[in-house]
Amino acid sequence: MIKNILIVFIGGGIGSGLRYICSYSIKSATFPAATFIVNIIGSFAIGALFALSIKGSIANPHWKLFLTSGICGGFTTLSAFSFENVQLIQEGKWMTFALYTIGTIFLGIIAALLGYKIIH
Repeated sequence: MIKNILIVFIGGGIGSGLRYICSYSIKSATFPAATFIVNIIGSFAIGALFALSIKGSIANPHWKLFLTSGICGGFTTLSAFSFENVQLIQEGKWMTFALYTIGTIFLGIIAALLGYKIIH
């Protein structure tokens, strides 16, 4: 358990550093371009890593943990959200997929607005 936590911790640090570099490098006054790009790249990366793990190209569970929960998780949490939705679709759990997706997006925005309003 401790080893897995350290693996995720190190990968998360790398992912967070990469996210900062992207946020620092990509500037837009009218659109949150950096976050948008990071979320799309992270979602693509976790999908590709998932496919590689299914094919057996990433057989070592520590590498899979480092790359997915660590680097991708530190880079963007949208990648984990996207990955979980892919799994739900593959399992044919359409209602769970719809509730999870809609609930996460709308309740997440409402929760952020509520947190802002309470503190502001």
